Amino acid sequence: MSPSRLACLVLLAISLPLAGCGSGSGEATAPQLAPPPVAQDPEAALDAAVAEAFAEEAPASIPGMALAIYRPGGERVFLGVYGDFDPEERFAVASASKLVTSLVLLRLVDQSFLELSSTTGAVLGWSGPQAAITLEQLLSFTSGLARDADCLREAAITLAECAAQIGAGPLVAAPGTRFDYGGSHMQVAARMAEVVTGSNWNAIFRAQLADPLGLAADVRYTTLPRQRVGLSNPLAGGGLAASIDEYARLVEAALGAQAEVQGVAIDPELAAAIFSAPFPDAERGQVPELAEVQDFGYGLGAWLECDTPGSGCDIASSAGLFGWMPWVDREAGYIGILAMEGSAAPGVATGFSVPLAARLRPLVLEVLGD
Repeated sequence: MSPSRLACLVLLAISLPLAGCGSGSGEATAPQLAPPPVAQDPEAALDAAVAEAFAEEAPASIPGMALAIYRPGGERVFLGVYGDFDPEERFAVASASKLVTSLVLLRLVDQSFLELSSTTGAVLGWSGPQAAITLEQLLSFTSGLARDADCLREAAITLAECAAQIGAGPLVAAPGTRFDYGGSHMQVAARMAEVVTGSNWNAIFRAQLADPLGLAADVRYTTLPRQRVGLSNPLAGGGLAASIDEYARLVEAALGAQAEVQGVAIDPELAAAIFSAPFPDAERGQVPELAEVQDFGYGLGAWLECDTPGSGCDIASSAGLFGWMPWVDREAGYIGILAMEGSAAPGVATGFSVPLAARLRPLVLEVLGD
């Protein structure tokens, strides 16, 4: 065989055409091109990202979890379940209750039971410097009250008794001057709601949100939500238990004018108040480490995930101690929920769920087509 013929055969074997080289028929061989890569479906890409994070990053205390995405009107556009998790089950959402509680109270403001400027002195009869605390300061955790009263975990007393104990304690700062994350503020706000309506907190919650949405009677607040114990002193800032779908329906009113939830809409301006910090220059007192590292601001019952909390953010979130991580994106018009119930050790479950939610948001927008 001639050297030129041998070279042609070698080149043909690796699918590289060469002028003057031919097949036995004397015709040139067409190049063998690899097929173009197939673009991954956005839902498949999102699902793969969550599955990988759960497999490689989830703490051992989280046996399973889910991610759900909702459009206004209760339309669920994505649900992914990972590990041992039942999306129909109710879970203790811990501090994710705060966004729901804020919406209940804003509904009362919308109906003129209260104003954001209503004070504990006028509503609860408090005196001294505590009497100047406003509902807005309570919802933004700038009331100056000690943030985590012992009575928050006492199931045998009433919410009225717990609020009175909180109010009898000294202030840690002048109202409106210091941000301290904790449950005392909302317990007092819930008591204000009880006084102006003449109903107990769970009845108010049912009337304002749960009943119009047709949610089951056992969607409610308790003192100890993991044990479902304590109805007389329900923990307003952390006592709710709900399934993913139930929780999404409860917080949809936060989307304001975009929400289409029969019977539970609130004025869009009030909904917008959730997304801005009313006291952006307040001193930072007791703040969860993760929120401090990420420099989140705080609106009315929700963390604000942007650099301009004073003028407003598009994303508000309300992570709970056990890992439940909901967020509302008012610009893109959707609700996301990373649902789980993990360790009660501070920072363990949220150290997984909060950063994961931030990483997933670009993929969520791809699924939504935004």
